[in-house]
Amino acid sequence: MGAPPYLGSTNPDPLTHTLNVTGARCVLARGLTAGGDWALRFPAPGRLKVHAVLRGVTWLTVDGDERPVLLKSGDVVAFGGGLPYVLAADTSVPPQDALALLGTSPHLFAHAGDEGITDVVSVGAHFELNTAGEDLLLQVLPPVIHLPRDGEEAPTLCWLLEQVLREMSSDRPGSGNVTEYLSHMVFAHVLRAYLARNESFPAGWLRALADERIAPALHLMHTDPARPWQLSELARAAAMSRSAFARAFTSVAGVPPLTYLHQWRMRLAEHTLLHEDTPVSELALSLGYASESAFSHAFKRENGVAPKRYRDTARVPRDRDEVERAVAAAFRKVCQPGGEHSAGR
Repeated sequence: MGAPPYLGSTNPDPLTHTLNVTGARCVLARGLTAGGDWALRFPAPGRLKVHAVLRGVTWLTVDGDERPVLLKSGDVVAFGGGLPYVLAADTSVPPQDALALLGTSPHLFAHAGDEGITDVVSVGAHFELNTAGEDLLLQVLPPVIHLPRDGEEAPTLCWLLEQVLREMSSDRPGSGNVTEYLSHMVFAHVLRAYLARNESFPAGWLRALADERIAPALHLMHTDPARPWQLSELARAAAMSRSAFARAFTSVAGVPPLTYLHQWRMRLAEHTLLHEDTPVSELALSLGYASESAFSHAFKRENGVAPKRYRDTARVPRDRDEVERAVAAAFRKVCQPGGEHSAGR
């Protein structure tokens, strides 16, 4: 499945274009209730994970940072995937293995701590991105992003994660499509929240998107990647001289303008090869290459394999998708009424 239709507006911005090629989808969502004295240690997520505290308060301690952060009701945390962490009612409580608890609980909401006491209700979801999306994510997101409840995006993310959990545990018609749409929305809101912080981002695509000076040039490249853009045209759009534009662009994007254009074409190519059956010859022309051979040479130089080989190799994980669907079906079975652990216990 390609990007959700709502991400393709009549005049999409560069962030929308970028989100369209990430292939964001939720692969796991679970709820957690807790009460009394408790602490859970989670391994490094390995992929994007978003956690929302729906009720109560809990302490978050991330490996490598001994300063715990108090998460309050309505707070959201996004994990870039690299570091283990602990959630706890009290940082002095020895943590138990979170996966052992979540893996043995047959309920939609697993429970930690004292039975019969529910001080905390939270929900977490793991999101998988395609190869292009993972590359883009690793370039920009820090290991942990704390989004306080009074921020613009946190309330929306809390609601979205609740919907993701509901759809992941549902066998209603269209739940797969709805979950994918929600996944794109979660990823978009996480990036929006990070952009809104106005922090000093490392050089890369996200910093480039946040830079108003080069935004017009980025819009041109993202809107019409097949056009053989000249540096002078892009500089004119940004109202700069060629040299000033080249310096400004490279300082924020980390690469020169035409290198960025080449990389963007490659991300589009990867996405198309993974999700569509467009012939390589047509794909080459749609991205501005004069011939299939010229495109194949550029693609192989970037990815190490020819486009057709990339398509065949990248689509092998569809077998894994079947396994994940079977796991999700089994999960829904144990979460049916009578087996579900209510968040309001």
